[in-house]
Amino acid sequence: MSGFLAFLPGAMFLFLTEPRIKKGLSQGKLAKAIGVHVTNISRYERGEHRPTSDVLTKFANELDVTAVYLMDGSMDDKAVSSISDKELLSQFQKVSLLSNERKAVVKELLETFLLKSDLQQRFVQ
Repeated sequence: MSGFLAFLPGAMFLFLTEPRIKKGLSQGKLAKAIGVHVTNISRYERGEHRPTSDVLTKFANELDVTAVYLMDGSMDDKAVSSISDKELLSQFQKVSLLSNERKAVVKELLETFLLKSDLQQRFVQ
């Protein structure tokens, strides 16, 4: 399957370097982790080549960011990329599709649960 990025004129893959460095990975270690040649990492970081969608997904998973962040550096994705529990992230995304009234109920439940947990921790210490 060819990657969807191949169809985006001018698409650059410039947002790979920062999360790679933050994770403490060299280009070589990242290449080995996702199964590509190290020269491809350099070419992706310089915007000379575009990864396939499969490789993009591997990058996102390895670097704990989203594919959208890797393509455009969007800070709107920051909250999404900071949630490492994929099941919890999926649940939050489903909640975001609910009506405002149902969202309010979920928020109230979460707030109550977190308050209870905080109080329990304070009494244990």
